[in-house]
Amino acid sequence: MNSYFPEGELRKCPADIEEAEEYIISGATAEAVCIICTGEHDLIVDLGFMKGRIKRSEGAIGIDEGTTRDIALISRVNKTVCFKITGFTTDETGSRIALLSRRLAQLECLENYIKKLRCGDIIDAKVTHMEQFGAFVDIGCGIPSLIPIDLISVSRISHPSDRFTIGENIKAVVKCTDENKITLSHKELLGTWLENAENFSIGETVTGIVRSIESYGIFVELRPNLAGLAELKPDISVGSTVSVYIKAIIPEKMKIKLIIVDKFESQAKEKPPAFDYYITSGSIESWKYSVEGSDKLIMSDFCPR
Repeated sequence: MNSYFPEGELRKCPADIEEAEEYIISGATAEAVCIICTGEHDLIVDLGFMKGRIKRSEGAIGIDEGTTRDIALISRVNKTVCFKITGFTTDETGSRIALLSRRLAQLECLENYIKKLRCGDIIDAKVTHMEQFGAFVDIGCGIPSLIPIDLISVSRISHPSDRFTIGENIKAVVKCTDENKITLSHKELLGTWLENAENFSIGETVTGIVRSIESYGIFVELRPNLAGLAELKPDISVGSTVSVYIKAIIPEKMKIKLIIVDKFESQAKEKPPAFDYYITSGSIESWKYSVEGSDKLIMSDFCPR
């Protein structure tokens, strides 16, 4: 069982100085909230019974080498950080403070967990930030990994925020490993075409999200791994929430024909719809989205184990 979690999920912190000394002896990893990033990029952590300091060089793997930028430290303010307690000292006011190392916690996680991951392994992750090209996630002790936007779901999206929210806990599958770098995928966990289509019936009217508008029709997402094609209709835009009538479901062609009934306006960006995982643990060697016999083949193969 994995004992290394994304930051904010461990929820362990010594309650007093005596327990902190036990953490030093045992080498256990603790967590607490970072309250300040100093001008020298040291992190000040609130342990409750005293403050702790993570020197810049101990803030993350790669800081001294220049492979990790200082923004990785600055962005931790008001967020939970993990660390090892390495000792005690006094600050400039004479107050006793704990010496902490986030780097050591990350190194342990890297050696004991991340380096042992193999392609196809299903893991826990937490969304930390998003760019146009993909979602960055914490896969353990603040160590980042990327889910490229085209691997988030079969139904195409314009930005990862169409699918995720910052701080969300998700499942992911290891797509490939390259030394210490892990790339993840997500779509394989969201079900095949048939698994998703089984949630709908001809004649139903359901809610969907417009994902693209083409000259021949409008693609409406019914689930993250399932979209149908609706007839063109004026005043519809990408991102609109619509109600659609299901006109036909054609498994052999992997097609769902829709008619847009109504459009719903929202004043602010809504939280992305929830999704269901069809696989939540273990490992997968390959995954086939397509229906057997369909001319369109969508599948994933993972690295040989």
